[in-house]
Amino acid sequence: MSRHRVAGPGEIPSGGRKLVKVNGLEFGIFNVGGQYRAYRNVCPHAGADVCVGTIGGTRLPARVYEYVYGRENEILRCPWHGWEFDLTTGEHLVDPQVKLRAGKLETSGDRSGENLERGILETDDDGIFLIL
Repeated sequence: MSRHRVAGPGEIPSGGRKLVKVNGLEFGIFNVGGQYRAYRNVCPHAGADVCVGTIGGTRLPARVYEYVYGRENEILRCPWHGWEFDLTTGEHLVDPQVKLRAGKLETSGDRSGENLERGILETDDDGIFLIL
C-alpha cells in the first residue's frame, strides 16, 4: 500500500468535496460534518461520474401529505439518473444493498457486488492522504 496526499489541512470545507486521481483511479473526497469520506467516482447503477453530483439533503419519512426535508450535506445525487446515496455509509437511500464503491476511511494517522469502492483515508497535520 502507498500513501498519496490528496488535500491540505482545511482544504475541503464541511459539505464540500474534491475530486482526485490516484494511480489512474478517480475518487471524490467528501467532508461530511467534519468526517472525511472517499468514494470511487463510478455510480453502481450506470457508471456515471457520481462524485460530481449534487450534495444536499433529501425528504425524510413523514406522514401522508407532509414533506420533511433533512440530512443536508449528507446526500449525494447522481447527475445521470438522480440516484441518492448516503455519504456517511455509501448506501443507496432506497436499496441499502446498493452502495457507492467506497474505500475504508481512517482518521489520524474491494469491490463487492454493485458497491462503490471506498478508499482508505488518513489525516494528520500535513493533510489528507489516500491509501492504495
